[in-house]
Amino acid sequence: MSTLVIYGVLQASKKSLDPAAPMYKYFAISISNFLTTTCQYETLKYVSFPVQTLAKCAKMIPVMVWSACIMRQGYGGQDYLLAVLVTIGCSLFILYPAAGDISQYSNGRESTVWGISLMVGYLGFDGFTSTFQDKLFKGYNMEIYNQIFYTTMCSCVISLNGLIFQGHLLQAIDFVFHHQDCFFDIVFLSTVATISQFFISYTIRILGALTFATIMTTRQLVSILLSCMWFGHPLSGKQWTGAVIMFGSLYAKSYMRNWTEKPARVVDPMQQEDMEM
Repeated sequence: MSTLVIYGVLQASKKSLDPAAPMYKYFAISISNFLTTTCQYETLKYVSFPVQTLAKCAKMIPVMVWSACIMRQGYGGQDYLLAVLVTIGCSLFILYPAAGDISQYSNGRESTVWGISLMVGYLGFDGFTSTFQDKLFKGYNMEIYNQIFYTTMCSCVISLNGLIFQGHLLQAIDFVFHHQDCFFDIVFLSTVATISQFFISYTIRILGALTFATIMTTRQLVSILLSCMWFGHPLSGKQWTGAVIMFGSLYAKSYMRNWTEKPARVVDPMQQEDMEM
């Protein structure tokens, strides 16, 4: 759906369909995003949704590491300290669940090595995806539509080949045919994913991968609270302490940045027009 929508936008605006970067770089983003999604879904088999959601808040560290490796971007000691505090908060939340918090969504397996490994894999691949997207935006000055179109098209190719080689394509089609209500769920999720992809790509292009990770971390708080209320996941005192440390660190960083940032530089009118487009 994302590929078709973007194709329609490009055709309607009469913009070029030529790739702005070599195709293998689009494939790199698609493969990383594919592995991110796989780890994310598999993780839910071994950890509860609140644990997985709050653990995602540690994504700032892999983004900083990937930015240093891929984009040669340096960070100060204060940035790393705040990132470590966020990770400590996540660790407290994972290691000290509330007594008796074993439900059909957790299955009592929050501490399994495989579940933690999948979570680490998710964080690593996800950090690479957003950082490499940021690199392509800055290295090739490409438009948002161009990157979304080719990365989603590459993802379609990867997913289709995976279904064919594993022999699951006909099974998937047969399943949807016999459970047609599932088709509407798929369409709904695809629609939401398509809309969110615009916001994700725009945020990364304008603000960068680390700021995007910070924004996504803040979003986790709403997801955690909604899940805890809906599915009845109690939070222990230590988990609340971890949450306070984590989110307190994030907003402390935002507060200190507002006090220390330099006056905004003058932006070239042509560049400003391109950013607004």
